[in-house]
Amino acid sequence: MKFSNYKIENFYDEYFIDSNICREPVKLVVDKINRLAKGELLSRQKAAEKAFLNLGITFNVYSSKEGREKVFPFDIIPRVISGSEWDCLEKGLKQRIIALNLFINDIYSKKNIIKDRVIPEEIILSSNAYRPVCNEVKPPKNIWCHITGTDLIRDEKGQFYVLEDNLRCPSGISYVLESRQITKKTFPLLFESLKVRPVEDYPVHLFNMLKYISNKNPESSTVCLLTPGVYNSAYFEHSFLARQMGVELVEGRDLTVENNFVFMKTTKGLQRVDVLYRRIDDDFLDPKFFRHDSLLGVPGLIDAYKAGNIALANAPGTGIADDKAIYSYVPDIIKYYLNEDPIIPNVPTYICSNPKHLEYVISNIEKLVVKTVDGAGGYGMLIGPKSTKRQQKEFTEKLRANPRKYIAQPTIKLSRVPIMSRKSLEGRHVDLRPYIIYGEDVKVIPGGLTRVAFKKNSLVVNSSQGGGSKDTWVLSDSPKIGE
Repeated sequence: MKFSNYKIENFYDEYFIDSNICREPVKLVVDKINRLAKGELLSRQKAAEKAFLNLGITFNVYSSKEGREKVFPFDIIPRVISGSEWDCLEKGLKQRIIALNLFINDIYSKKNIIKDRVIPEEIILSSNAYRPVCNEVKPPKNIWCHITGTDLIRDEKGQFYVLEDNLRCPSGISYVLESRQITKKTFPLLFESLKVRPVEDYPVHLFNMLKYISNKNPESSTVCLLTPGVYNSAYFEHSFLARQMGVELVEGRDLTVENNFVFMKTTKGLQRVDVLYRRIDDDFLDPKFFRHDSLLGVPGLIDAYKAGNIALANAPGTGIADDKAIYSYVPDIIKYYLNEDPIIPNVPTYICSNPKHLEYVISNIEKLVVKTVDGAGGYGMLIGPKSTKRQQKEFTEKLRANPRKYIAQPTIKLSRVPIMSRKSLEGRHVDLRPYIIYGEDVKVIPGGLTRVAFKKNSLVVNSSQGGGSKDTWVLSDSPKIGE
């Protein structure tokens, strides 16, 4: 397979400017692939897929007719981002997460941003992710959003935008780390010559952050990762990260609360737990305060948290910043708390609870992407240009019945990168989820999870709906100012 028949089409292609000119950061990659012997690229792809299978890199799809557990789809042709592009994105992501942390802290304390009428109070109070129980809570080190996965896209001009924020239990980092190991073995000399920035130290940064937020001596603190269990879609990642950090992987039934302290049940008796990296949504975290029928959480955990006897990452209540209606206010949030303009812009967004916005969305529904404010995984949304009249009518009825539940955005022509299809190299749409760790400082892991819409012409990149991933290579080519 070579790039001689690769088609650019009417999208921003991250590899080629036109059919004869490739972009500077990927020249070595294109040259390497074009020089491979016939069948060699396909052979390396099959070897990578076998490695994924042998390593057990899987995810669960609850609605799949093919069975619950599936091997994570992966394409070996890397996505490449120049160092200068990445440095700008890194600054923008740090700016965004610092502002969002200040916002969450304000919402659960003084609420100045509401008093100053930057955000309408009803937008906050009507959010399903708003947790009144977190009012006046002081998380360790005043950090709420310890781990964030912010989804980025590029439009037809190559401009990056933030598509959404994921501050509750962002997943996918394990695929980033495992993909990197496989692509390094697939293209070892190419990887070395391009001086790709490392991602392998993510578990170290994660563990150091978890120890940092402990209210005890960090060095003597006990850290655990709380998982819903083996049937969760991201269980592979939970067990992978626990193993990489050298911490216990626990379920709710493994923990108990006594006198507002959290303990882990062991064969030697109870052992106090000081930090929980929780991969359970707020709703299921503590049946005493949230869903009373939850069997996944720990009764009394929130009491222990409010008493300052355990640190939780991410802190309960961070999901307020995941609400897609509140997302539309993030540029105002950045300006309010930091007095800065956003470095990475938002996608223009219509809030359907605004009557004027609602009427515009209904009148132009065939052109827009309509999403639920608390949706995930590519579910519960309408892609206007690819929808039928019947689907548009159904969504119009939903919008009128519950406008607060929806937002709408213009349909963005996502950028494309090459993948290996059956007999040729073809462009597919992608997004990017970088991971940010907020501890003693803010650390952005270079690159992140590039999700790929493997289905031709699809804009849905989620693995549960036919998407997969690529390794993301951020190059060490950042020139100093003045050079």
